[in-house]
Amino acid sequence: MTWEAAVTSAGDQGAGGANSAVAGEGPERAEARRSAGEQGLLFGAADGVPEPPGEDLGYRGPTACAAAGITYRQLDYWARTGLVEPTVRPASGSGTQRLYSFRDILLLKVIKRLLDAGVSLQQIRTAVTHLRDRGTSDLAGITLMSDGASVYECTSPDEVIDLLQGGQGVFGIALGRVSREVEGSLAELPAERPDGVQTGDHPGDELSMRRRARLTG
Repeated sequence: MTWEAAVTSAGDQGAGGANSAVAGEGPERAEARRSAGEQGLLFGAADGVPEPPGEDLGYRGPTACAAAGITYRQLDYWARTGLVEPTVRPASGSGTQRLYSFRDILLLKVIKRLLDAGVSLQQIRTAVTHLRDRGTSDLAGITLMSDGASVYECTSPDEVIDLLQGGQGVFGIALGRVSREVEGSLAELPAERPDGVQTGDHPGDELSMRRRARLTG
């Protein structure tokens, strides 16, 4: 199934509430709603995705691997095949250090999750192509669902619940939640600007400050 078809099948099914049970809904839908909540799949736009620390701030390959949970071999292969290329500073000759943006690393982590779930690389490439067109803040409201063969894009809690109820979504990935994980990892890892100059303070200080600000209100 193509990504477009998957989006249609997810979005054209019924509507309901979000997290809590809705009066009058059947037991199957209520169970699907409960399951979605337990899996953390209803993490939506209201919860927000942190803004990138700056378009000119990037992370080297080993740092990107650590934050995304992948090997350097995977990182290199995905860059060479165009799946996820470093957008802050691409490789441009021997000795050039590639720099990956916050958003690049978010995509790398999502790809790793999809691969671990058994989704084919062909389906992943299709999904990533569509995700690339979204702004970082737009990703907050997206949950990817998959049955291991197809990938479905859900942009509302109702779509997630509908897929679970229909048995089409075996697992899901709430991109807002993944973004928080990446943010937490990068807060303690080194970054630099395209000219090779590291940030004056600890490279992760900006991300750390944002996390503390949210925790303290």
